[in-house]
Amino acid sequence: MELWEVRFEIPAAAAAATEETLLEVGQAEWSLLEDAVAKRAWVVGIFPAAAEAEQLTADLAALLPPGMAAGAKPRALPDADWKHSYREHFKAWSFGRLHWVPVWERDRFVLPRGHAVLWLDPGMAFGTGNHETTRLCIERLEAFERRLPAGAAAHGRVIDAGCGSGILALSAARLGFGDVSGFDNDAEAVRVSLENADLNGLGGTVRFSVAGLAEGLDGAQAAVVLANIQSDVLIRHAALLAGAVAPGGMLALSGILAAEGGSVRAAFAPVAAGWGSESRALGEWCDVCLWRPA
Repeated sequence: MELWEVRFEIPAAAAAATEETLLEVGQAEWSLLEDAVAKRAWVVGIFPAAAEAEQLTADLAALLPPGMAAGAKPRALPDADWKHSYREHFKAWSFGRLHWVPVWERDRFVLPRGHAVLWLDPGMAFGTGNHETTRLCIERLEAFERRLPAGAAAHGRVIDAGCGSGILALSAARLGFGDVSGFDNDAEAVRVSLENADLNGLGGTVRFSVAGLAEGLDGAQAAVVLANIQSDVLIRHAALLAGAVAPGGMLALSGILAAEGGSVRAAFAPVAAGWGSESRALGEWCDVCLWRPA
């Protein structure tokens, strides 16, 4: 089966706006690939016919800033190529003692002594941690674990609210947290999370379920609550998220555009009064991290 690919690089700073345009277009053929480490981004489309590829590329180009899609042309992409074309955009990366590595590099990757690895095969739509919002959460998680007394993580509970691909929950398990769960209101996201748990030998160890925030956090108390969700959802459920953090625990919020950080902090101020707080920016995104007093 021969398919046709259209691929063009865009400025990394334009990724968020371009993603909004792709969502408005609503065509499943288009996707946005980002590498936050290299600060690069691409628009990629896979089509069954050259004529369709040309027409939809012209339609998309008309919605993007002038010249952004200049020179974008379809190329024949044999079946064996398109199934693995995403691999050129996914490179191994690490933070602290945790490494995220493509599963196809398993035979040649050398893990440093005392470190942990999470194997990933993202396909065309699985998070790799290369997006700024995911990295911000992962860095908070790793820093929290590093400050714990030796062995304490094994008794700590972590909840990944809106787990997506499961990368945050699986990373928590790799860091040694003993009670890890994630949930998402998208059944497909939960399916992918379960697959990747199995890929890392964590099936049955990390629990994933289909649930919304109200159901997933009902009565919960965790040492770490991770929520990489868009700002309006975080703001709307501020009391629920803060209430799920155990004394001495951490709430790491991400999925926040830097321009929206102030609104998120303001929404959580009354429900987390007296908590420690910090916010960091990475590209166009930021996080809001809150620590509940012990």
